[in-house]
Amino acid sequence: MDNKENLQNKRIGIIGAGPSGLAQIRAFEALKERGENIPEIVCFEKQSNWGGMWNYSWRTGVGKYGEPIHGSMYKYLWSNGPKECLEFSDYSFDDHFEKAISSYPPRPVLFDYIEGRIKKSNAREYIRFDTTVRWVSYDEDTRKFTIVLDDLKINKTYSEEFDYLVVASGHFSTPNMPYFKGIETFSGNVMHAHDFRGADQFKDRNILLIGSSYSAEDIGIQCYKHGAASVTLSYRSNPIGHDWPQGIKEVPLVTHFDGDTAFFKDGTSEDYDAVIMCTGYQHKFPFLPDELRLKTKNNLYPDNLYKGIFYNNLPQLIYLGMQDQYYTFNMFDTQAWLARDFMMERLELPSEGERRVDIDTWLDRNSKLQSSFDDVDFQTYYIKDLLSFTDYPHFNLDKIAAMFKEWLQDKEENILTYRDKTYQSVVTGTMAEAHHTDWMDELDDSKERYLYGAEEEELIPE
Repeated sequence: MDNKENLQNKRIGIIGAGPSGLAQIRAFEALKERGENIPEIVCFEKQSNWGGMWNYSWRTGVGKYGEPIHGSMYKYLWSNGPKECLEFSDYSFDDHFEKAISSYPPRPVLFDYIEGRIKKSNAREYIRFDTTVRWVSYDEDTRKFTIVLDDLKINKTYSEEFDYLVVASGHFSTPNMPYFKGIETFSGNVMHAHDFRGADQFKDRNILLIGSSYSAEDIGIQCYKHGAASVTLSYRSNPIGHDWPQGIKEVPLVTHFDGDTAFFKDGTSEDYDAVIMCTGYQHKFPFLPDELRLKTKNNLYPDNLYKGIFYNNLPQLIYLGMQDQYYTFNMFDTQAWLARDFMMERLELPSEGERRVDIDTWLDRNSKLQSSFDDVDFQTYYIKDLLSFTDYPHFNLDKIAAMFKEWLQDKEENILTYRDKTYQSVVTGTMAEAHHTDWMDELDDSKERYLYGAEEEELIPE
């Protein structure tokens, strides 16, 4: 059997049709467009549509079929980084919207952009929606994965075999929910950021957010923007440290609650109407046995992944998008292109021992990072390393790194206005247009309002 025949008989399973899973499909489609044969690809998505986190759901807890809700998106979420830093190099924002738009679009606009690229291909034919993975096993003799699946629509359990398995299920869906003494006596809303669906319900209320992550920063600003009476952010180690407007403040970590009163490490206390835990997420893969499961916390370079992708003990098992992220869509693409070339048998990996040395080198570099600028440079260098192995269309990473650093400074200067800044695309050279309304005054996040403005509603296309 020649190599082409061998490849056509291979089967590739992908778990998740979010940005990472779609990137993997797109990587293979790029070969198909050049007239090349590709293996059989099957992608399993437990939601009813693609997009992963960007596929907004009003539901919390469980979905239509009783499965835990995957998404953590909420109404009024706008990109918290310049779109120019995440642009696909093979499908620009100009390609999609056919006009310049602002650098910080709302979620529906970014979802539309993600869909735009994938709709131009036959990607949907590879995806089985409303299908969840229950269990994965690997047979050393046959060198195949067996995946146990549930078709949620018809309540049917079945299994299939694959030669390669790509885990692209993300790591921002299983909340890390801490306990504070007395929290059970709090009479108001207590939720995790995962279940936050919009700031409307917190208008005129005093809100306590526990955590100092990007989600705490953004949910705090959203609640302030949409009329919360006050917003308090409680940090464990270090404050976020922005020059907050009146109505937002930072305090040390909560020690305990007594009824609706929260007590803090600095000896102060205050009454609140709601508590939102912005305390991060767990890397959770309940469908994988212990020997195949990635075990890590959120960081820029998880251990045991060669090139941040291939599970070192078994490189046929591929993880996409498992890093903490400055870069997003374009990083997932570079990972997916490299993974594709390995699965197409165009890339030969070094020995397990050599891979271990490479992983340790990256871990050592990671351990020495001291600032956000260092983090940006680290992830930039990481993507450059991936690009050196693939034919993914190159893009100017140095300019994107400079944009990230400018973005970090913009936030320091004014956390309320940084989304009004504009940047230049490294893919097309197009300079972003300023949005028709200042971000703090824009209370409508719909695609129609964003693209056409209220004064042109009669011109909105069908």
